[in-house]
Amino acid sequence: MNTRDPLLQPFSLGNLTLKNRIVSASHEPSYSEDGMPKARYRLYHEAKARGGMAMTMIGGSAVVAPDSPPAFGNLLLYKDEIVPWLAELADGVHQHDCKVMCQITHLGRRTRYNTGDWLPVVAPSGVREPAHRSFPKAMEDHDLERIAKAYADGAARCQAAGLDGIEINGYGHLFDGFLSPWTNRRDDEWGGDLQGRLRFPLKILDTIRATVGPDFIIGVRLVVDELLPHGIEREEGLEICKLLEQSGTIDFFSVIRGHIDSDAGLAEVIPNMGAPSAPHLAFAGEVRRATHLPILHASRINDVATARYALREGLLDMVGMVRAHMAEPNITALIEAGEEERIRPCVGAGYCIDGIYENGAAYCIHNPATGREETLPHVIARDVDAPRHVVVVGGGPAGLEAARASAERGHRVTLLEANDEAGGQVRIASLLERRREMLGITEWRLSECQRLGVELRFNCYAEAEDVLALGPDVVIIATGGLPQVHPQLESGEALVNSSWDALADPVRPGERVLVFDDHGGHPGLSAAEHLASHGANVHFATPERMIGIEVGSTNFPAFLTALDRHGVEVRLNRTLVGVERTPEGLEATLTSPYCSDTRETLSVDRVIVEHGTAPLDELYFELKSQSSNLGELDIEAFIAIKPQRKTTNPQGRFQLFRIGDAVASRNVHAGIYDGLRLALGIR
Repeated sequence: MNTRDPLLQPFSLGNLTLKNRIVSASHEPSYSEDGMPKARYRLYHEAKARGGMAMTMIGGSAVVAPDSPPAFGNLLLYKDEIVPWLAELADGVHQHDCKVMCQITHLGRRTRYNTGDWLPVVAPSGVREPAHRSFPKAMEDHDLERIAKAYADGAARCQAAGLDGIEINGYGHLFDGFLSPWTNRRDDEWGGDLQGRLRFPLKILDTIRATVGPDFIIGVRLVVDELLPHGIEREEGLEICKLLEQSGTIDFFSVIRGHIDSDAGLAEVIPNMGAPSAPHLAFAGEVRRATHLPILHASRINDVATARYALREGLLDMVGMVRAHMAEPNITALIEAGEEERIRPCVGAGYCIDGIYENGAAYCIHNPATGREETLPHVIARDVDAPRHVVVVGGGPAGLEAARASAERGHRVTLLEANDEAGGQVRIASLLERRREMLGITEWRLSECQRLGVELRFNCYAEAEDVLALGPDVVIIATGGLPQVHPQLESGEALVNSSWDALADPVRPGERVLVFDDHGGHPGLSAAEHLASHGANVHFATPERMIGIEVGSTNFPAFLTALDRHGVEVRLNRTLVGVERTPEGLEATLTSPYCSDTRETLSVDRVIVEHGTAPLDELYFELKSQSSNLGELDIEAFIAIKPQRKTTNPQGRFQLFRIGDAVASRNVHAGIYDGLRLALGIR
């Protein structure tokens, strides 16, 4: 272990000694059950603790009162029944010499009234938050007293459970709602100048400190600059930090810059791929120089080099790496082992955050074990007594994952790929320049396959005889899919191109292009952005009531920014029904899914259609009759991560399976999840 590595140096935080400087900052993966941190929640944090970090922070954010109903799976800290669950989690994390704190909050206006107990949303003033859309009630004196006590009671429950401290959420919630002149428009003693706006946050802190005593750690995750007209500006934010420090009630700051009351704001606070690395790090360093309390910061610090730089340059005392640990919970252990190159990279896809709203829980785009620790391992054991020869056809994310996991377990693996390099559709997605980090998904797997001795054969368009000649015991078809045309197209199928073509082919500046998106995911928007940014005159049409209906809130703003910047004309509620060639180019006909009389024609030079992919499955069906399972997947065993043992054709010489888009058009996470589950079931 490199004991001079700044990441591995111990640090004193109040009366705590952290064994290193690596922290998973507060966040809410939405793994709670009935508002409690039960087994799934605990195992997720235990996995990170086992990976060697110094502290993990749960409950981003645990709510302290019933009129702060959960907006994204929040823990219900106002219930006494949470204490035993918190205690079990604390014990599980502590056994790995890792500290654990809980972020607590009242969401204020950042929730909805029509959930939970259907109570009015409360805030300093009646200023509506665009993201959650509720009109809040301006708090009365009795609300202030009740909620200050609720904060203290929540902190006391954390202390009773054996947690090491708490952190108050002070960005976009009730606490900083009083601090910001944008959201606090009161004309009584709780508003007005900075001293008035600071009065209720100080009351909260005083009440908590009086309840938990002098030694329990209290921090604030505080927005120091809202980057919002009429909001908290840099100078006032630094003054707030100094005044909170002078109160003597807190032990550290976790620095936030920006605002989260809209999708556009949230995407700047929690930036995804295409954004600069650690965009708010220098600002966090300003806060550290202006105060005397320890500083934690987490915002797109997703690689070890940046984290190390932040400490070495004195910008931070503790480095928050949340999404990086969702991709790889063993970061610290791999650093200590001198194996940094094996860290699975966070590619900044934002699938984790967007997944909370899309799937009800956070999932890493390329680590399917995150959030599924009850059934899937982060480190695959070498557990095969009788190795089998596994042949994987296709080197996209699904095929590479199946090959990697099979090899980790001890099987002999051969991977056949038709192209001269691996990557599959990830390579196509990465042709949009700001999404190039997607390549990390397949490049990491390729590196791991090489380390594990997987035989990689490129430029090999495998046919049935090629596969059979290898004498396989198991064949996994991961050949992906090919673009398919919209099924309602009545004419002109041969005249349209796919989103793949849009990203890969040269763009002629000034050419008129219609992008028809009947998928609603990233590919159609990526095609439109790429074309428009290279000078094409783009029209974007979709039959949906909004564009990018499958694109999450942290990815959506970048697409909309690009479309607005380049003047892309958007048509909602429009279905492409025909394309005809004319002397001037192409004529595309659009109709409305709601009004059959609506008919519109566009004169364009190119038509792009995005309608997902159709399985590239010819090889699978050629091999099916010769397989022992006739290609059948034991779904129950697949779900339970148990051996695949179906034998419906005793004369078959091998087991045959297909995964990813070779089955049906899905996303990267689904393909990788397929590959891992199947590989774990090969016996």
